[in-house]
Amino acid sequence: MTTRTKYLLTKFEPRSEVALIVLLVLFVSCLTAVGQAHPSPATPSAAMHDPQTDAAFDHFYNMEYDRATQEFEKIVEKRPNDPFAINHLLTTVLMHNLYETGGMNTGDYTNESFIGRAPSPTEPKIKDRIKELVRRAEALEEQQLKANSKDVDALYCRGVTRAQFSVYTGLVERAWFSALRNAVGARHDHERVIELEPDYLDAKMVVGTHNYVIGRLPWSVKVAAALAGMSGSPEKGLEYLREVAKSDGENAVDAKIVLTLFLRREHQYDEALGYMNELSAKYPRNHLFLTEVANLQRAAGRPDEAEAVYRKVWQLGREGKYGNLHYEMAAWGLGELLRSKKDLAGAAAAYDSVNEAPNPDPDVLQKANLAAGEMYDLLQKRDLAMKKYQTVLAGNANTGPADQARRYIREAYRE
Repeated sequence: MTTRTKYLLTKFEPRSEVALIVLLVLFVSCLTAVGQAHPSPATPSAAMHDPQTDAAFDHFYNMEYDRATQEFEKIVEKRPNDPFAINHLLTTVLMHNLYETGGMNTGDYTNESFIGRAPSPTEPKIKDRIKELVRRAEALEEQQLKANSKDVDALYCRGVTRAQFSVYTGLVERAWFSALRNAVGARHDHERVIELEPDYLDAKMVVGTHNYVIGRLPWSVKVAAALAGMSGSPEKGLEYLREVAKSDGENAVDAKIVLTLFLRREHQYDEALGYMNELSAKYPRNHLFLTEVANLQRAAGRPDEAEAVYRKVWQLGREGKYGNLHYEMAAWGLGELLRSKKDLAGAAAAYDSVNEAPNPDPDVLQKANLAAGEMYDLLQKRDLAMKKYQTVLAGNANTGPADQARRYIREAYRE
């Protein structure tokens, strides 16, 4: 990034176009980690289907982060000078932390108010570990590039490390310009890989994602993106991502996840459903893949199919299929669906059921209790509504849902 570009970027306010660009890039980067969203990991071609690596990624995509971390740590012990292996471990540690701190609530990233929120707490030892892994990977990558500036594996690895650190600095530290600088660096590294070796399909993951996101930005935001050295074409982005999705590389999973997000925006629901059905079958312990099938069915105007899948996810969760993962998102989705169908009693019951999950996300729980209160008000069950609003206030009283609950305590909710 040039000195002039840095100067121009500092003239934007924190809630400006630059922060929104970072927000969108981090949004899609985070999506792949949860089956709706992580920056894609990679493995050298010689170890593309190493059984130990495959097993670790199976745990990763099934959201079994502790097991995945243990497996990747063993691989790093065997290959301490392999930046690919270190990036795998870095990805898992970072994404596990984001899951634990609520950083994977991807719906939050579509709201500009996210930029001004305080960072979710991350333990200092986790921060130190992430930074240590970044430094370790970068040292190896720079050493390899010093010996051969056209080493495509080293360039690719450096791009992955930069993408990971972009997510960390943006979502954990809220250091927007550092996040943007690393995101741009990751893209440039992977563009260089493609220039040197056009068939290096994994490199098209980051480049394709950036192309689509930047290509769909409003004109005024594109100007700010151009100042940061980022341009885009949605058509090129989708083309690149489809190439990766059809490949036999590790990034095929990530490409399918990101494609699902983009295809939903393009109203190409059948292709998106194909990817999600495939992934939900391959990684059955990741409830988010199956929940996204329901979301897509709903978006496609198939409410009956969507309702059946939401109920399936909830039932599997109640049977212990997902452990303590946040499968309550299915109950929230069911509530939203039934609300749109004017089934107020059914929606209230669905929102209420979020409280029955073993480890509900606090934000989802608060929204669900507020929504249940709204349904009870519409059903003329004021006593039940008041209890729900009080429950909302018993949580975090300094949120949007809490403000709404206080308003509805004074005056019943009406549509």
